[in-house]
Amino acid sequence: MPTANKNWYKINTDKLDSPALVVFAERVKVNIQTAINLVSHVNQLRPHVKTNKSAEATRLMLNAGITKFKCATIAEAEMLGIVNAPDVVLAYQPLGPKLRRFIDVIKKFPSTGYACLTDNISAAEEQAMAFAANEMEVPVYVDLNIGMNRTGINPLDAIELCKFCSATRGIRFAGLHAYDGHLRNPDINIRTKECNEAFGAVEKLKEELLKIGIPVPNIIAGGSPTFPIHARRKNVECSPGTFIYWDKGYSDQCPEQNFLPAAVLVTRIISLPSSTKVCTDLGHKSVAAENDIGRRIFFLNAPGLIPISQSEEHLVCEAGENHEYNTGDLLYGLPYHICPTVALYERVHIIEEGEIAGEWKNIARDRKITV
Repeated sequence: MPTANKNWYKINTDKLDSPALVVFAERVKVNIQTAINLVSHVNQLRPHVKTNKSAEATRLMLNAGITKFKCATIAEAEMLGIVNAPDVVLAYQPLGPKLRRFIDVIKKFPSTGYACLTDNISAAEEQAMAFAANEMEVPVYVDLNIGMNRTGINPLDAIELCKFCSATRGIRFAGLHAYDGHLRNPDINIRTKECNEAFGAVEKLKEELLKIGIPVPNIIAGGSPTFPIHARRKNVECSPGTFIYWDKGYSDQCPEQNFLPAAVLVTRIISLPSSTKVCTDLGHKSVAAENDIGRRIFFLNAPGLIPISQSEEHLVCEAGENHEYNTGDLLYGLPYHICPTVALYERVHIIEEGEIAGEWKNIARDRKITV
């Protein structure tokens, strides 16, 4: 168990070039167990691997008894096949070339059971025809739009699609998928109320399907913010992803979740452009930059630094008059959004007892591994 040392993130960096992403393996293991403790049974967990993107981190989950996973890309699906994950849902509606690649992944890893999403009859027809042509019957989940307004069909309009998936050669109706990533209120009581209201449409659809003789084998619901809410439901699989590394964004938004920050960015001050400013080597290429400049990185050992501008290789911060920073100083930062930050790094450096103990390749960050 990691100690409560407030300087837990400090490591021996004599041979570590920057910027670098370091992962604390013991904290990862604690986070995996914390996720397992939140559900009534480990089979209720279907973690999303979009955060870690590595075979090694996924194997830690497998070793802890997790057998079900979710992914968003063909590379992530292939990585899960490489580690012999038993049960994988591609949380995407594969069509065209992506559908052909998905079929190739299914063929390459016959010991892994794959499923995917669909949200309209036209897409389901294309999927069914492709699977049938390859003598496959692939489970499909009907993707529901319960307020995210990104993908999915309105639950009120989903019955005909569920009927089609239940009766068409090449596909098998596996259940319902409902992602509610828009629910992020930091007040867990408000978030719970909003989550339950949104999920009510899923429960209503299940009832209507049962009335016409279509059982719903499974429901996959939620992401990280609503994980502890869905974890209390019976017969619902939960799909958090960020928990494995955690980040500053969810630490602020979800204070009720006791996950540990396990991934840290190491950066150096490389220039002092004025008497009040410092420049680090943490540019757009090194930390997710979709948020406003003030919500990209939080420096654990320099919380007073205020980021003011960023370019591809540089991050300039306001330090104030008479600061004591020098070129070469190390800064340790928590990214606000770890998932796309990991995608910027070919590898992470694994830390054990303050020392670099090895590397994990983020092989699923690539658009393609082999398929």
